[in-house]
Amino acid sequence: MKNSSGISRHPFLLLSLLFITISFSVSAQTITGVWRGKIKGQQAEVKIVKSGDELVGVAYYYQKRNKYKRYSLRGHFDPNTNSVIWWDEMLLDDYGTGGIMQLRPDAGAQMMVADFNCPGGEEMYLDGTSSSRDKQNSKNGEVHLQKMSKPIFNDEWDFIIDNYFVGGNDPILIDSISQITAKVNFPEEKTMKPVTVIVAPGKTDPPPAISAPEPTAPAPVAVAPAAPSDPAEKKFSTRKNVLQTVIPITAKTIELRFYDNAQVDGDSIALFLNGKLLFKNIRLTEEAYTIKINAADLQADNELVMVAENLGSIPPNTSFMVAIVGDKRYEARLFANEQSSAMIRLVNPELLKE
Repeated sequence: MKNSSGISRHPFLLLSLLFITISFSVSAQTITGVWRGKIKGQQAEVKIVKSGDELVGVAYYYQKRNKYKRYSLRGHFDPNTNSVIWWDEMLLDDYGTGGIMQLRPDAGAQMMVADFNCPGGEEMYLDGTSSSRDKQNSKNGEVHLQKMSKPIFNDEWDFIIDNYFVGGNDPILIDSISQITAKVNFPEEKTMKPVTVIVAPGKTDPPPAISAPEPTAPAPVAVAPAAPSDPAEKKFSTRKNVLQTVIPITAKTIELRFYDNAQVDGDSIALFLNGKLLFKNIRLTEEAYTIKINAADLQADNELVMVAENLGSIPPNTSFMVAIVGDKRYEARLFANEQSSAMIRLVNPELLKE
């Protein structure tokens, strides 16, 4: 028997319909979508697609439709805290400034740390702070974005966002957005004995005491600081650091594993944390060189730099890095040569938002 609305009185059917409605409502509150508002005081439209805890997409910084910069973006989402980190990866287009410049690094690239907020109904917001992507501790503005139903700017993969819950979330489709290369499958690693790195942020050796000169003494002569005597430190100080990835600090320890990314050819590296040498003469092989860092000893924003000491027989120096942070695993391919070193930012989202 049916009621006047034509809906069956069967309780199981009613419960099923209710469950489907609730499930769709909850799943619709996803970070995947089009976000529009301001970043660092500039109008911005950001398109984000979530795959697991990883984020890919593009960001538009614009004055009008025919004057904008478009970046590819990458990031991470923590469903436990609703914290979001993303950064401008590569400058894809620069319209309205005399031409189109494609696929190059850019000094204006930003890193964003925000909270994913759903205050009620269909309203969703990303609120947080922005900083220079390539410089630690360089907070320079705020992030205020609201989720929108339609974009201003069109991309060839917009259908992935439009159909995210009906097949658009296929990992193969999502990987195509940022042209992510295929993952390298390494054999079960035989890790070296983990080394715990203890770093006390903000503590440095006090400068030597200098006595005040006598009134009749000649004026002191400025002396240039001595050049680094260690070859690894010299390479670190003379090469440009290029950001490769950002890893959120969400656990008590961070385990980092370094492999040779391709054919084992004699690559060796040195590692620096916040400007200080940690290890040198690390030979990269198919087995992992593993270190552990205590999160409590880190700052809110940290720079880990991989310097190529030896490019091996097949330049450049390439390393495959795996970071284990709690129950999360992050992967990155690091590239270094005689002109640049690979930089990884280790950031604590909660501390950066303070």
